[in-house]
Amino acid sequence: MTMENTSSVSEFILMGLTDQPKLQLPLFSLFLLNYLVTVVGNLFLMILICLNSHLHTPMYFYLFNLSFIDLCYSSVFTPKMLISFISNRNVISFTGCMSQLFFFCFFVNSECYVLTAMAYDRYVAICKPLLYTVAMSPQVCSQLMSGSYVMGFAGAIVHTGSMTRLIFCDSNIINHYLCDIFPLLQLSCSSTYANEIVVSAVVGTVVILSSLIIFISYALILFNILHIPSSKGWSKVLSTCGSHITTVSLFYGFGLLTHVKLPSSGFVDQGKFFTVFSTNVVPMLNPLIYSLRNKDVKIAVKKILKRITN
Repeated sequence: MTMENTSSVSEFILMGLTDQPKLQLPLFSLFLLNYLVTVVGNLFLMILICLNSHLHTPMYFYLFNLSFIDLCYSSVFTPKMLISFISNRNVISFTGCMSQLFFFCFFVNSECYVLTAMAYDRYVAICKPLLYTVAMSPQVCSQLMSGSYVMGFAGAIVHTGSMTRLIFCDSNIINHYLCDIFPLLQLSCSSTYANEIVVSAVVGTVVILSSLIIFISYALILFNILHIPSSKGWSKVLSTCGSHITTVSLFYGFGLLTHVKLPSSGFVDQGKFFTVFSTNVVPMLNPLIYSLRNKDVKIAVKKILKRITN
């Protein structure tokens, strides 16, 4: 992807989370620990899925991709954010900023569609169990994941392409710890009307399409278990869908608060606050959510430990 910089600005300065010197070192330690837990947790889950044949199912295939996206997603901006805590001047080039924006959008959009595919998988598993092996064949799973990455790539291209057409000629100070859409739009010397339309269209399409499919999937699941005259239906849903519902709630909840432009003068600071949760906390929690109450993962861990000790 060629990035044509028609601006007089060749680099940006990232302000980071805070300008208070006393908080720099504690925040550096906190987010370094957060990043290490995120990397280790997601890598561990990916390796666990690869090494255990009984985890080679559609559900864990999607979970593997979710962990991969979370690992890459957090690695796009966290190293640069950590530098901002120990550096007096945190500079990023125009090309580096646009690259960060591209991968940020790519992984966010891809995760939306992966979570959507996981909701559909849960619907088929609960409502159409006899057709599960056919409806969720390896070919179908691969197509759904390929489609998720293609849609994520398309969205990122549109966002980044529209951003590179803007002219930055005055301030180059980004009041954020990453190159996000709205902080960059505030620095533009040219009209951002077309960009705001693109953001509304792309984000609206992703959110509406994915959330609609997720909502319909769980509505059908709920309708299905209401016809089961025992408590087994509810326990089955909680055991198979609880982790996914929690992940979706966290991802979409903080994601919407971060990227939906609110009519307030303190939007950027508010955006930074919610971005911390969506970009740092959620990728760290996902491996824990899918591991702590998951019997299959616990069995896989025990098998790995037996291999190591024997």
